[in-house]
Order: sequence, then structure tokens, then C-alpha cells
Amino acid sequence: MEIANICLNTHREMPLLGLGVYKATGENEVEQAICHAVNAGYRLIDTASAYANEDGVGRGIRQCNVPRKDLFVTTKIWNNAQRLGDVEGAFNRSLDRLMTDYVDLYLIHWPVPGCYLQTWKKLEEFYHNGQAKSIGVSNFQIRHLKELESVSDIIPAVNQIEFHPYWYQKELVEYCQSHGIVVQAYAPLARGAYLDDDVICVLATKYCKTPAQIGLRWIVQKGVAVIPKSTQEKRIISNAQLFDFELEPEDMAILDTLNKNYRSASIPEDLRDVSF
Repeated sequence: MEIANICLNTHREMPLLGLGVYKATGENEVEQAICHAVNAGYRLIDTASAYANEDGVGRGIRQCNVPRKDLFVTTKIWNNAQRLGDVEGAFNRSLDRLMTDYVDLYLIHWPVPGCYLQTWKKLEEFYHNGQAKSIGVSNFQIRHLKELESVSDIIPAVNQIEFHPYWYQKELVEYCQSHGIVVQAYAPLARGAYLDDDVICVLATKYCKTPAQIGLRWIVQKGVAVIPKSTQEKRIISNAQLFDFELEPEDMAILDTLNKNYRSASIPEDLRDVSF
């Protein structure tokens, strides 16, 4: 299965579909998932320092028999490193665990109040010296993006947010896309919350697809990249089967109405008192 790409504002291509590896920390779990994904045509692997599996990702990308230059590896800086001002140290530790001298995309995992503007300035250094081919953010709302714009000439290449039919963050996505920021959806299956939805199941029957494929296809037709997490080979393969069909406009419109502002991923405990 050939996976389509999307062009970032850094003029680099990023796959529209990637493998998320959140909570994949079992013995050899992430390594096997990466090999299954690469065999299915995936080239993007998304991890984070907070996932505690960057070392496994590093082993996986070495074991998968695809040259490093043909892979797109993303990782993220966690909140405590931002508060400690240890951005460079955290970045270098990620590189060491991943066993690579660069990442394709480095993200600020959460906009920690009082920290993320200074963190962004350090990410600019990683971008300029080539250690991060693109830089971006995660979980940023419009106000956070506007604050970045006020202090930096570098626009984030990506804003990674929770996005799926049950949480259609329309205004945020439109803002990002109008400012040259690619939106990437994490938890695009809402931890399975919409897979039994009657509307989605009817559309799955109509298109001879699974409910998961309908939800993921709705996302990519919005011009949003997806990184569904799975460690099971069959699901990894199934999640990639998005580019051989297209939802009709009237069905896209129906899916637009399913929004419930449903957040399936939790906000970190150290940010519970912050409005997102």
C-alpha cells in the first residue's frame, strides 16, 4: 500500500499516515510494531521522551531493513525538561536513545505556561543546525500559536492534536492550515470510542471498509495527517488501507455532525489546572 505525503512549510515531505507508539513498552513490542509497519508501507514513526520507548524505537528503525534516510522519525520534549530549562539536554538524550544524529520532526509536547516560548527558541537552534529537519508543536491552541508568532519568524511545521469524528476541532484546524501549519491527529480512533457508532458503521458497510478506516479516511480528507497507535500486525495493515477510496462529500458532511468535543486522551497531571 502506497502512503500519500503532505508537504511541510520546511519544504520536506511527511507521510500522511504514521505509526504511533504510545504505551508500547513491552519486551520487543515497539521493535516488532515498527517492523510490521515498515513492511506495510509505513515510513513515519512517532514517539516522545514521555513514552519511555525511544530506545526501542531506535532499535526498531535499525532492524527494519529500511535506510534511516527513508524514514521519518518524530519525537517530543516533555514538560519537566521545559521547566528545568534542560531543552538541549533532553533533545540530546532523545537522539542518543534513538541512535540517530537527527530527527525529522521535533515537537514541544505541551505548551507549558511560562516555558514554551523559551523552549521554541531552543528548537529553532536544533532546526538551524540540522539536528531537527523540522520543528513543531503538540496540543497548542490558537492563542499559543499566536504567541509563538509574536516572538518567532519560524512557523511550526506541525501541530499535533487529538482529532477525530467525535472531536472535530474545526476552528483550530482551519487556523493552522491557513497559516501553513500541518495538523497531525493523535488518538485518531478516539481509543475506539466511535467504532460502534451507528452512522460510521453504516458508512463502513457502504464503502466495504472498517469503521476505523472510515474515521481515518475522514481525517485525511480534511488534509490532516494521522498516527494511529497499534502493535498488532493486522491492525497496522488495516489502518494503512486509506488511500484506495474516497468518501463522498455528503458522507463527509454527515461525519462532520458527529462532533461531541470528546477528549479520549488525558491532560497531564501537571497541567490539569491549565485551560486547553
